[in-house]
Amino acid sequence: MAPTLGFLLLLLGLCRNTLSEGPPSSTRASDVLEFELPATNYETKDSYEPGSIGVLFQIVQSFLHVLQPNAFPEGILRKIIQKKFDLSTDYEKPENVVLTLKIIRYEIGILICAVLGLLFIILMPLVGFCFALCRCCNKCGGEMHQRQKKNGTFLRKYFAVSLLAICIFISIGIIYGFVANHHVRTHIENTRKLADSNFRDLRTLLNETPSQITYVLDQYTTPKEKAFSDLDNIKSLLGGGIHEQLRPKVIPVLDDIKAMAEAIKETKAALLNVNNTLQDLKRSTGQLNSSLSDIKTNLEQSLNDPQCSVAPVTATCNDIRMTLNQLDDNTNVDELPSLHKQLDNVNDVLRTDLSSLVQKGNKSFNDIPEMVQKQTTGMVSDIKNTLNSIGSAIKNVNGQIAIQDKLSIFLDPINYVETYIHEKLPTLEEYDAYRWLVSLVICCLLTLIMIFYYLGLLCGIFGYDRHATPTRRGCISNTGGIFLMTGVGISFLFCWILMIIVVFTFVVGGNVEKLVCEPYQNKKLFQVLDTPYLLNDNWKHYLSGMVFNKPDINLTFEQVYSDCKENKGIYATLKLENHYNISEHLNIQGHTGNISSSFENLKVKIDNIVLLDAAGRKNLMDFSSSGVDQVDYDVYLAEIAKPPTKVNLLSFAEELERKANQLPPGSLKKSLTSNAQTIRTVYHDQVMPLGQLMRSLYRSIQNLQNKTSGLEVKVVNIISSLDSAQDFITNRISSIIVQESTKYGNMILGYFERYLQWVKISVTEQVAACKPVATALDSAVDVFLCSSIIKPINLFWFGIGKATIFLLPAIIFAVKLAKYYRRMDSEDVYDE
Repeated sequence: MAPTLGFLLLLLGLCRNTLSEGPPSSTRASDVLEFELPATNYETKDSYEPGSIGVLFQIVQSFLHVLQPNAFPEGILRKIIQKKFDLSTDYEKPENVVLTLKIIRYEIGILICAVLGLLFIILMPLVGFCFALCRCCNKCGGEMHQRQKKNGTFLRKYFAVSLLAICIFISIGIIYGFVANHHVRTHIENTRKLADSNFRDLRTLLNETPSQITYVLDQYTTPKEKAFSDLDNIKSLLGGGIHEQLRPKVIPVLDDIKAMAEAIKETKAALLNVNNTLQDLKRSTGQLNSSLSDIKTNLEQSLNDPQCSVAPVTATCNDIRMTLNQLDDNTNVDELPSLHKQLDNVNDVLRTDLSSLVQKGNKSFNDIPEMVQKQTTGMVSDIKNTLNSIGSAIKNVNGQIAIQDKLSIFLDPINYVETYIHEKLPTLEEYDAYRWLVSLVICCLLTLIMIFYYLGLLCGIFGYDRHATPTRRGCISNTGGIFLMTGVGISFLFCWILMIIVVFTFVVGGNVEKLVCEPYQNKKLFQVLDTPYLLNDNWKHYLSGMVFNKPDINLTFEQVYSDCKENKGIYATLKLENHYNISEHLNIQGHTGNISSSFENLKVKIDNIVLLDAAGRKNLMDFSSSGVDQVDYDVYLAEIAKPPTKVNLLSFAEELERKANQLPPGSLKKSLTSNAQTIRTVYHDQVMPLGQLMRSLYRSIQNLQNKTSGLEVKVVNIISSLDSAQDFITNRISSIIVQESTKYGNMILGYFERYLQWVKISVTEQVAACKPVATALDSAVDVFLCSSIIKPINLFWFGIGKATIFLLPAIIFAVKLAKYYRRMDSEDVYDE
């Protein structure tokens, strides 16, 4: 325990100096950077598996539990420790008597078995001596005469089967002894390897601790480089953040103005198209009226022909004369006003390039990141210098601590303990060789007895002749009886010696198993050691008093052992916060206060952003008052929607030609037919193009109407949104700058907060993780003492004790059975 305690003090000294001189830190975590302390690999396994022999260990443990079912005597052990293991003083005191009775009550199962063993040791030599004398006097089966019995065959078989079963039980016990003996020898031979691996692990822990602290300090470079990268990108991060905050308010307005600039150009094109098409329509309509008038005149002249005075023709001429008024224009296009005024107004609006004004405003808005970068150059330089100075201070920490020098003084105790163990190991191995030899002799002696019994059974069973009389039994059968009696003799000679060894190992091994191994595994032994004022009358908690000289700190052996088993750092394990509270020294403001104040005092002026100047606003207002939305487009559409002529000229021409065909041949018929053909020509050459032109104009007017509909309202809304956006920039820009600067600063500080938090976690929970200490203690107690020595010794006495006890019935059945195998000197003779 002393080397382990010294090692704990070593780590305490290391952490005390490390934490008092170095500045690791903490606050909130960051999602950007991740840190991880490299894992340390150790040779010694943290768990031990006995293998297949573990089943036998469990059998012995169950047997011990039956003998001693009482719970671990914590109260008794506490009182014994308080008396410093001296129960001889003032024995007559009532409390000492009560304590002794409690000890006897707890040990009652082992004591009873030990007493029975002592009786066995005392009585067996006496019984053997008396048995030998009795047989020498031809008593106790010593007389070479066998009386005939009716159930003799049954008794012979019964004795043989019983002896064979007992021999099998004894053989199993002997096998237990051989296995246990070999197990102890094998693990004692591996003790050096186990000790060396534990010492290497302890040295690894000592050597890796400075490397871990150096690694933790070196990781400062990671957040610093990330912060430098973000500082170099302040244009996109801070300036872009401000820009993005304003973007939802500004960009829609600029897009609307840009769309209005395009609408002005499109309106001009639509006005020009409508106006030109309207002029063409008026010219085409005039030409059509002239053509129709000429046709109408020619028809009137033709109807003055003398043939129209003839009775049959007169009616036809009158019908034609009545339809001449249909040959006329159906529209009043000439009365539609032109759009020259509106077109001139739009041209005046276009003299101002609204698109370029929008681009100018957009550029001033997009220049915000560049403005931020120019105005924060000095601040970025100062922050970088601050970060470099912090990095230099952190690099100096490792040199100030001088970890290797502090650790080197604790290597001497470890080297001393290791040297001591290596010096004593040969002695241990020598004693183990003697133990192994004695155990081997014991097992071989029992094996020899079993060999005699097995040979006796073998020769007696296979050499027995049921037809032979007792005086005429064969040599093989007689030899079997001699083997059995030889086994009986050796049993009497050595069984009491075997029982001495069994009782001694039983008392020692059983008590160590119940009082050390089991309570160590379930940590009740630690709970006893953690009893207040037990190990020192003036200290409530012995471990904290020994480590810190502060016995009021709740530091227990059980908690330290459990934490080390979980591979926690020495800081958390020894509760060093009671000696040096790292949280008080890992204050983010203490390391990043200058950086935080730099961001809080950040002054960025963005006051020259004009989304649209006065000229642009006037341009929008002029467009809204250009009158394009005041035109009565419905009048235009209604007039143009009319057909060009009052009658379908093709139908009129066909009807005229039909009537002409009803007339007799002559000049009238020929003239009417000619005019019908002229009407068809006018229809194809003038009416059809005029219809297409009117349909095109109709669509153009509809398009223009759609573009100019609600123009004034649209412009008013744009101006209102523009004013709102401009006011937002003017009034809210300062708060947005503060908000984004805080966010940007928190992001930069977040890297260091995450680093400092990781440093705190690493120092308190990971650096100098004390698992090798718990492993070394487990190796000494659980592996070496319990699993390598005590459990095999318990298995040894369990097997040898069982074999020795079963020698008693074996002796009885062997003596009885030998009478049926040996050749007798006389036998019962019956006269006929």
